[in-house]
Amino acid sequence: MNFTRRTFTLAGAAVGVAAALGSLPAHASDASDAQALVDKARVTVTQLANDKDFVTVKSSLANAKAVLVFPQVLKAGFVLGGSGGTGVLLVRDAKTGDWVGPAFYTMGSGSIGFQAGASSAEILMMVNSQKALDSLFSNKLKLGGDASVAAGPKGVGTGASVTADFVVYSRVKGAYAGMSVEGSVLDVRQKLNTGYYGKEATPVDILVKKDVHNPAAAPLQATLKGAAK
Repeated sequence: MNFTRRTFTLAGAAVGVAAALGSLPAHASDASDAQALVDKARVTVTQLANDKDFVTVKSSLANAKAVLVFPQVLKAGFVLGGSGGTGVLLVRDAKTGDWVGPAFYTMGSGSIGFQAGASSAEILMMVNSQKALDSLFSNKLKLGGDASVAAGPKGVGTGASVTADFVVYSRVKGAYAGMSVEGSVLDVRQKLNTGYYGKEATPVDILVKKDVHNPAAAPLQATLKGAAK
């Protein structure tokens, strides 16, 4: 397979996976798939919170209403591009500093323009407004359309705050210099929510009503609490 065909294939897969994941029926491996994602999310939080290029991650976590963690977002393209990945949403209790969740979400996008190569990114996405959080609970949400999005400050000595509904920290490997999430759509990955909690559970059930719990999420919750300073 030549480079052009391969990158088209990867781009189509990135967009198609994000679009299809939420609609697939639940199956027996969903619980283990969900737990593997939670474990990877904990590693992502630890790595980005301790990355010297992202010195504001800890203070951003301490002030965020919630955080989306995507351990791996894939982007590929050659003229036609796209990205996709699955992550977790946790909500911070402003009084105790404890984190509630996770609920599972997908992120996907497609784009047309001159681009080539492929990349993979770890992403922490701070949710800074109640409007943005409420939108995640009720509808598909388009970043940059339904809610504002900005890149988090990068580099030692960057202390300026960034004002946006979502502030994104991403660490990218691959051919792209960076990965923009503007135009991406966030949606609930319902089958992983069901698999992880053993019953039908919406993000509101998980994060607001707190009707369901999974003790295996405790290490991720503790890691976020420890990183939020």
